[in-house]
Amino acid sequence: MKRHLLAAVGVCGALVQFGCSEAKVETYQVQIENSLNEPRSFETVEIDLNAVPFAERVQASAKSYDLIDFSTKTKITSQAVDVDGDGHFDQLLFQPNIEAKATKTFEIVPSEEIVEVENNPACYSRFVPERTDDYAWENNRVAFRTYGPTAQKLIEDGLPGGTLSSGIDAWLKKVDYPIINKWYKKELETDGTYHEDTGEGLDNFHVGVSRGVGGIAVKKDSAYHISKNFVSYKRLTTGPIRTSFVLKYADWNAGEDVITEEKHISLDYGSNLSRFKIKVKGTDHISAGLTMHENDGKISVSRDKGYVSYYQPHEESELGTAIVSDPEMILQVEEYQNGKQDENNVYTQLNVQEGYVVYYAGFTWKESGQFSNAKEWENYLTEFSKKLQFPLQIKYLK
Repeated sequence: MKRHLLAAVGVCGALVQFGCSEAKVETYQVQIENSLNEPRSFETVEIDLNAVPFAERVQASAKSYDLIDFSTKTKITSQAVDVDGDGHFDQLLFQPNIEAKATKTFEIVPSEEIVEVENNPACYSRFVPERTDDYAWENNRVAFRTYGPTAQKLIEDGLPGGTLSSGIDAWLKKVDYPIINKWYKKELETDGTYHEDTGEGLDNFHVGVSRGVGGIAVKKDSAYHISKNFVSYKRLTTGPIRTSFVLKYADWNAGEDVITEEKHISLDYGSNLSRFKIKVKGTDHISAGLTMHENDGKISVSRDKGYVSYYQPHEESELGTAIVSDPEMILQVEEYQNGKQDENNVYTQLNVQEGYVVYYAGFTWKESGQFSNAKEWENYLTEFSKKLQFPLQIKYLK
């Protein structure tokens, strides 16, 4: 994969040389350390631009930032992100390739050139009003969607075309290029349908009122309670490294408790798992669920590695789903069945701390060629968990 080798740029201290012309540009170095005895790739590093002591005039004029591999003098793929929406970039995202027990140095170069984000970048998400009001997101490996207020109202009014669910749908893609816009156009503007595989994958993952892949519930006494569809959304970013957005929900009841729920969701390049940061009030725990469909799959739980996996036969193929979290945040895991349609889920109950819960949820489909069986899927989850527990370390150099 040569996605990191985009352009050659010479660097010498604070002098950045582009071709034959020279311009003095204020730069800054960061060092990334891999503490594990294995090489690392496709892990997103978040550089805190507010921790980089550029002069105020530089920060005010910077329209973006470039990132240079200091050893090879090459520019690598990065993504500047305005986290708080104040018009200034807060983070610079990138995915370094680092050997075992190694460190690498990178140089941050402010740029006054505006970076145009392509209409359908590798990590992409959008609201989909033309298909009722889905919100869909994807990267080079997986795609997801969930449902909005119009879809809910159609169901409540007894009209066709609606969906009443806060579950997370999985779109089973087997290509590494974007398919969201292409599949919706195929479904809505042609005689084709995304429910049939014509070479790129298909949507044949049933959600209903289940939790799908990582939807939440709150257990009260012996019953699980869930929200309805999201009521509003805000897209934060799309790009080569990450897409992120926020979904808000109307308050809902778990017994006599009133639950306030807000999902902050992101998906990074190269990952099978979306990150869910749930802002919640009214409970000290939530349960992230995985639908069990026909109850013919295998549940695998590794408390010390912080993952719960459900691997099942699926439409003449195989499908694996999973929840991954900090092992210390997992309170219990429950296989819940009540005999009702779509209400059979594997639940991972997680502790709420300071009003938040963080976990990862995602899937693999055998037809994608990514993983061949349950063992390979669980090996991936083990490695994913290890990297969460021992993240790449950032050192800001003076």
